[in-house]
Amino acid sequence: MDANSPAIHRNPTRPVKIGSVTIGAGNPIAVQSMTATHTTNIDATVAQVNAVAAAGADVIRIAVDSKKDADALIEIRRQTSANLSVDLQENYRLAELVAPHVDKIRYNPGHLYHHEREKPWQDKVRYIAGIAADNDCAIRVGVNCGSVDPAKLDRYDADDSISPMLESAFDHCEFLDSLGFTRYCVSLKDSDPQKVIEVNRRFAEQRPDVPLHLGVTEAGMPPDGIIKTRIAFEQLISRGIGDTVRVSLTVPNDRKGEEIAAGRAILADIAAGRVRSVVDFGLPTLNIISCPSCSRVENEAFIDLAQQVKEMTQYAKDHAITIAVMGCRVNGPGETDDADLGLWCAPNFVNLKRGPEELGAYPYDEILPRLKQELDALIEAKSAASV
Repeated sequence: MDANSPAIHRNPTRPVKIGSVTIGAGNPIAVQSMTATHTTNIDATVAQVNAVAAAGADVIRIAVDSKKDADALIEIRRQTSANLSVDLQENYRLAELVAPHVDKIRYNPGHLYHHEREKPWQDKVRYIAGIAADNDCAIRVGVNCGSVDPAKLDRYDADDSISPMLESAFDHCEFLDSLGFTRYCVSLKDSDPQKVIEVNRRFAEQRPDVPLHLGVTEAGMPPDGIIKTRIAFEQLISRGIGDTVRVSLTVPNDRKGEEIAAGRAILADIAAGRVRSVVDFGLPTLNIISCPSCSRVENEAFIDLAQQVKEMTQYAKDHAITIAVMGCRVNGPGETDDADLGLWCAPNFVNLKRGPEELGAYPYDEILPRLKQELDALIEAKSAASV
C-alpha cells in the first residue's frame, strides 16, 4: 500500500522500529501474522515463520508461555531472519529470556495480574520496558476485550466494554512515556468490528502520536472473518488511523499465509478507493466468532469444530445470535462471556457456556448436539419475547 497516497491522510504517529520494519510516521502499513504451531515444535514453527514471511509478512508473532517455549525460541531465532514479535501471555518474567532473540515484545495489561498479584502493574511494566530498551526491542501494549485490567472493569457499567479498554491503554501509554520509553504501539481489539472502530477512533483522538496495531480478534473463518476485518480496517484506515494490521483467521496451519494475502488485499483496495463496507455491521443475523488458530490451541480439532459449528448453525442464520468458538484456556473463558452461546476448547473436552454461565464440559464428538439444544432453546425464547 502507498501509505503516502493523497487519498489517505495518515495520523501523525511517531516512528517505531521493529527489526527491519518501521511503523508509524507515514511509513507503509505493515502486515503481521502469528504462528499457529506449538512453539516447542521448533521445526514446525520455523517452517511456518518462514512460510508466512515468504507470503509477505512484515512481522510474525510467536507465543511464549513457559521456559520450554523460551528455550525453543532461541533455536527458532537462529533459523530465521524474519522480524519476530513475542507474545508474553501470562508470565511477564519471561521477557528477559526472550528479548535477546526478538524485535518486539507484546504484553496484555490484563494478563499482568496473573503472576505476582500483589505487585503493582507499574513495577511489571517498568521491568518489561527496561528489558526491551536493553535488547533493542519495541513493545506492543495489547489491550483485548476479553482480558481487560480488572481494576478498570470495576469502574464502568457491565455493558460498557470500550471505556475500560481505553482507560487501560491511556494509563499504560502515560506510564511508558514517563519512563522515557516511547518505542511502543498499542492495539485495542474486539470481535465486534463496530467496537474496534469506536475504541480505536476514540484512542486516536486522544493520542494521535501513538502508532496503532489494528485487528478484529476472533474474526473467524474465511470469508466471514475477512469481511468483519475489512469493515474495521476500511473505516479506520480511510480516516488515517492504523499503522500495522493483522487479519486473524481460523485456518489450518498450512493456510496461515492467507492472513497476509487478506491483509494486503484490503490495504490495496483502501489505497485504490475500493471501499466496500457499510458503517453499521449490526445486522439481525447469526454471528459466529472464532479465534485465529495459534500456538495456544491445545487440540487442533478446534479448527474442524469451528467449521462444523458454522455448518450446523446455518438454519439459524436469520436470528441475531452470537456464538463464540475459542481455541484455548488463555482467552476462551473471558472472551465467550459476551456471546449468547460460547465454546472454549480444552485438550480433551469443550466447555459450553450461555453468556457467562458455565453449562458443562463435553467431549468433542458430543458438543454439537448439545450446542444445538441450547441454540434451539435460545431461538424459541427470543421468538416468544418478540411476540
